[in-house]
Amino acid sequence: MSYYFTNDLKNWAGNLFYSPKKVYFPKTIEELQIIIGFKSRFRSLGSRHSFNPIADSNECLISLQHLNKVVSLNILNHTITVEAGMRYGEISIIIHDSGYAVPNMASLPHITVIGACATATHGSGIQNGNLATSISAIEFVNAAGELVTMSRQKDGELFNGAVVSLGGLGVVTKITLDLVPSFKMTQVVYRNLPMRALQDHFVEIMSKGYSVSLFTHWENQNINQVWVKSKVEEGVSTVIEPELFGAKLATQKLHPIEDQSPENTTDQLGEVGEWYERLPHFKMGFKPSAGAELQSEYFVAIEYAYEAMMAIESLHEKITPHLFVSEIRTIKADELWLSPQYKQTTVAFHFTWKQDEEVVMQLLPLIEEKLAPFKPRPHWGKLFTMAPEVIQAQYEKMEDFRQLLRQHDPEGKFRNEFMDKYIFSNEEKSA
Repeated sequence: MSYYFTNDLKNWAGNLFYSPKKVYFPKTIEELQIIIGFKSRFRSLGSRHSFNPIADSNECLISLQHLNKVVSLNILNHTITVEAGMRYGEISIIIHDSGYAVPNMASLPHITVIGACATATHGSGIQNGNLATSISAIEFVNAAGELVTMSRQKDGELFNGAVVSLGGLGVVTKITLDLVPSFKMTQVVYRNLPMRALQDHFVEIMSKGYSVSLFTHWENQNINQVWVKSKVEEGVSTVIEPELFGAKLATQKLHPIEDQSPENTTDQLGEVGEWYERLPHFKMGFKPSAGAELQSEYFVAIEYAYEAMMAIESLHEKITPHLFVSEIRTIKADELWLSPQYKQTTVAFHFTWKQDEEVVMQLLPLIEEKLAPFKPRPHWGKLFTMAPEVIQAQYEKMEDFRQLLRQHDPEGKFRNEFMDKYIFSNEEKSA
C-alpha cells in the first residue's frame, strides 16, 4: 500500500494546511481494512473543497482518489453504485450515456460525490433536496475494520443518520444513488432584480425554474443576477420572458463575479443542453469560481427568507468590500439527521469572500448575530464561528447521531478536533 509523509498538503482554496503525519492511498477495500487496523486516528480526504478542518487529522489521512470506479448500473432499480472517490463530473457523462441523470448537482462538478453528501452539500431548487437525499445505500469500513452496508430500504431511520455522517462513521467505500431519466435544460440570467420584489414574491421567483440562484454584492438593495435553470419538456415550446419583476434578460453570457470571464461558466442565453451541462454553475474542464477565496454559508427556514436577507443587507457597508459575490438558493426539506434541511425547506445564504481570513472571521459573528433570530444552521464544510452548543441545539437527532457513531467507532478512531468540538462537546449536558 502507498503512503507519504507531508507538511504541505493544502485544501482547494489554499487557506488551510492539513496536519497529518501520513496520508494513505488504498487501492482496494482490503488495503483500507489493513490501514484502519493500525493504532491511529484517521479522517477521509476527498476533493479538499472544505474551508474548515472538518477533514483534517493530526495523525493520518486516507485519500480516496484510487477508489474512483463505477461498480454497477442497475437498470431495474434505476440506481448507480460508485466508489467513494468519484466526482460528480466523472459520473455524469456515464449515467447520461445510459439515459439517466441525478436530480441535482452542486455549483461545482469537481467535488467528490461522498464528500458532498457527507456534508449535505446542495444545488438549488425549491423542490430539490440536497445531494445526500439521492443516496439509497452506503458501504463503509468502520473502526473495527468491518465492511458495513446500510440502505434506505433495510435500515430505515438509522440510514437517515448515516448518510450525512461528517466522516464520523468510518471510511465510505461505495454509495448507491437514485437516478431519474435524463433531461435537457436551458439557462438564462436576469440582471438587477430589486430586493423589494422578494418581499412578496420570494417563493414565486425561486420557483421560476427547476433551479434558481440569486447573486448579489449586497449593494443598493439589488440582486445583480438571477440564474434560472429550466427543464426542457419534449413537445413543449420554451418561453423565455424578457423581464422578471423588473430584472432584465441578459443578452450576453455572465460569470457570477461580473468582472471575470464567463468562459468557465455553463452555457446561458437559453441554449439547450444536457442536464449535467446546466445544473452546475461551472464547467468540469475549467478552474472553478474565483480560486483564491473563502466560503461561508448559512441556512434558515424558508418562511424567514426575506427577513433574514434584509438582516444581512443591514451589514452591507461591512460585507461588500470583502466579498466576491453572495448567492441565495433554496433546498427542499428532508429526513436526514444532520442535514441543515432536516424537516425544513431552507434558504441558503452563501458568501464567497476575498481571501483575507482575519477580516472574514471578524465579519462572520456579525452575520451570525443578525441571523440568530432565525435559528441559522451553518454549512458543515465552510467557515463559521457559531458556538457548538448553539449548533447542536438546532439538530433534534444529535444524541441519536452520537450513539450511531459510538456504535461503529466506540474509541473515536474517526474523530478529530472538529468532531470533538461540534458533535461531542456538551454531550453530557444534552444526554
